[in-house]
Amino acid sequence: MSATEGQTVRTREALTDAREAEGHSLEPAPDELSVLSPIEWFAFRLTRRMNRGRWKRLWTFCQRMVGAGWIHLATSNLLHVYGLEHLEAVSHERPLLLVANHRSFFDMYVVSSVLFRRTRWPKALFFPVRGRFFYDSPLGLLVNFVMGWWSMFPPFFASGENPLVDKRAFDKYSMRVLTALCQTGAGNVIGFHPEGTRNKNEDPYSFLRPQPGVGRLIKEASPQVIPVFIAGLGNHLVRQVLGNWRGGEPVRIHFGPALDFSDFQTRRDSVRTYKEIADLVMSKIAELGERDRELRSPSAKNSFQF
Repeated sequence: MSATEGQTVRTREALTDAREAEGHSLEPAPDELSVLSPIEWFAFRLTRRMNRGRWKRLWTFCQRMVGAGWIHLATSNLLHVYGLEHLEAVSHERPLLLVANHRSFFDMYVVSSVLFRRTRWPKALFFPVRGRFFYDSPLGLLVNFVMGWWSMFPPFFASGENPLVDKRAFDKYSMRVLTALCQTGAGNVIGFHPEGTRNKNEDPYSFLRPQPGVGRLIKEASPQVIPVFIAGLGNHLVRQVLGNWRGGEPVRIHFGPALDFSDFQTRRDSVRTYKEIADLVMSKIAELGERDRELRSPSAKNSFQF
């Protein structure tokens, strides 16, 4: 191992240890944990442990060497990536929030593969998810492990589906964790879908109304934010793999330049402010979608540049 490589490894370990120490300061209160069912409590405890220290380093290694590899097999012949220079232009000493449209179960998996295969800076990935399925069933835990290497964390449970079980208390804790991940931690990359749920409209350039939660997160944590537009992915893994080798729809990922939210910093914290931030985020994702539409138009020139 060269001196440079050794320094890189030591830097990664120091940064991860710092993240671990910070994570231990974010302990859930008893009343926040009390709203979870036994299996939700177990899933949360296990997944939180897997996102700390040496465990997180191990699973990040698996993401880079194994996960990114199988995703490459499923998309490599169809994949077109634009705007990687925007990822390289941001500071890698601060957390990065990727805000993307959501049309396929595999959106963030493919984005993570691009990050690991086409960029070289140290990173640790986190993907906040709904607790339903991923944290309330053994199958959900297995999917988090096999597909995400435990990176689907932190969970949010409140959905309004069961008025007899109010889990907003725990979600307040998850929001604190997510805010901390977006505030500090060199190499932290957080994948977030502002729409909140998967858009099932057949038009790839349609979008759901963004949720104010992303605006609150950006306002409170002030991370670096890069918009991402994703199109061309299906929701059936086998068909996606076969399409990669037999011919299928091109998979396009567009990264935009980092967004500037300085105009919102002096605004008071309110739902209105959060919604305006969320609308700005979604408008930038839509702009990338329009660029994709132009690239795919019959009259598009091969020399079109972003």
